Formats: sequence, C-alpha cells, structure tokens
Amino acid sequence: MSSAIGMVEVRAWVAALTAADAMLTSAPVELVGRPLRVDPGLVTVVVRGEVASVQAAVAVGAEAAARVGELVSAHVIPRPEAAAERLAGAS
Repeated sequence: MSSAIGMVEVRAWVAALTAADAMLTSAPVELVGRPLRVDPGLVTVVVRGEVASVQAAVAVGAEAAARVGELVSAHVIPRPEAAAERLAGAS
C-alpha cells in the first residue's frame, strides 16, 4: 500500500469546508488535522491515504472549492518522505 498526502489551498473558509467535505465523501481518505489558516483568507486542507484515493479526492475537492470560492492550488505528493509527512501534520 502506497501512501500519499494531498493538499487543496483556497481563499475563504467556506471553500475550505466545501473542499474537505467533497474529498472525504468522494474517496477513502482521512483529514489530517484541522484546515490550516495561513492568513485571514488563505486556508489549506490536507488529506492522506492511498495514492489513487488521494488523487481522486484532491481532484474532486479542488473542483468543489472552485465552485464556491477561489481555488489557489491543489497538489498530491505520492509516497512522501517522513519529514514531509511530519511537516504536513500527517504522522
């Protein structure tokens, strides 16, 4: 089983919650901690799971977030190094 972490970064809390809901309901992934508020309007949602599941979840979450707010970035890191997982709060 290959693990991955996926991130969706948006402007606005509503878009972050919409992305998180879409990601968690579309694929078997788990939310890593609470969404991270980078500044008053920039929020990052991080999930982890198997590579294919994380890729699917991030695609769905990015699309959902773009419908209700501003999508800034979406990215998947397959098989991350342990230090990268700790930085994302995934371990």
